[in-house]
Amino acid sequence: MQLYNKLSAKERAELIDQAGKNRLTLSFYQYAKIQNPQEFRDQLFIVWDRLEVLGRIYVAHEGINGQLSLPADRFNEFKTHLDTIDFLKDIRLNVAVEQDNKSFLKLKVKVRDKIVADGLNDDTFDVTNKGIHLKAEDFNRFIEDENTVLVDMRNHYESEIGHFKNAVTPDVDTFRESLDIIENDLKDHKEDKNLVMYCTGGIRCEKASAYFKHKGFKNVYQLEGGIIEYTRQVKEQNLENKFLGQNFVFDERRAERISDDVIAQCHQCGEPFDAHTNCANDACHLLFIQCPKCQEEMENCCSTTCMEINRLPYEEQKALRKGQGNSNDIFKKGRADHLPFKKDLRNIFEHFKQEKA
Repeated sequence: MQLYNKLSAKERAELIDQAGKNRLTLSFYQYAKIQNPQEFRDQLFIVWDRLEVLGRIYVAHEGINGQLSLPADRFNEFKTHLDTIDFLKDIRLNVAVEQDNKSFLKLKVKVRDKIVADGLNDDTFDVTNKGIHLKAEDFNRFIEDENTVLVDMRNHYESEIGHFKNAVTPDVDTFRESLDIIENDLKDHKEDKNLVMYCTGGIRCEKASAYFKHKGFKNVYQLEGGIIEYTRQVKEQNLENKFLGQNFVFDERRAERISDDVIAQCHQCGEPFDAHTNCANDACHLLFIQCPKCQEEMENCCSTTCMEINRLPYEEQKALRKGQGNSNDIFKKGRADHLPFKKDLRNIFEHFKQEKA
């Protein structure tokens, strides 16, 4: 009985090409009590591996968070299986705005302490006391209200390439960082402002809205289903789209185009551009924005130092990486000092302080 992925990404990509089937990329989450996450995880893997599901799924005592792809012709089987699980029956599946057969190349089902790394102690507040969910039409109305503070609950590299008009975009690397920043900077507006939040698919706002209500915010709202569901409703109902740019996603696609607006710039030359890439030097692997011109001139690297390293024979590169640890601990996403047009640090709530003065 196979419980873990055995194929490399390259091997899986070849099989996808050979199969010639269209695949659906989708995501979902559910907070629920799971008594034995490891057993539940193994059961999911057995069934989903048979259905040719690929993706990244986190299981914890508090629930499940899944981002995955599967052959379109096996979607009904997949949905039928979900419906056999009490807390997943009739769950909303956020189907991706843009599809790519190779959005995921491995099936990874992992047991975690939490399905979202929020750094919160759930025993200290009522996680079920969430904010009011807003559908796209109501959301559009709320964010035009001058009494509303619209907050992007995603990380800086996500909001940099796309966000809602007039949204506050915390300049943070992780979700957990944003919670204290938002609470502190809006502490004088807990009763007189509507706190409206959004994220990619809704999961971060589920916990954040309960946390902010616990902290005394009276009027807490969240975008139902996040940016993905908002985009679907806008198209189906012919509503005005108020999202600018691209929606960052955590798979091989990197982003989904929501509007034609390009609100970001190449981190190396400053030209308008909004596609992320990773530095070709594996010892760096920095996530940053690089336009086609700089990509050619810099050989897919973020710096001349990385270019020089990347030109070395593989064994020499490997020797240089030895003892360097995980590159993600060394480099922040888009933060490296040698990127002249990286996102500027700023006080995101400065306009509220000015209003108060």
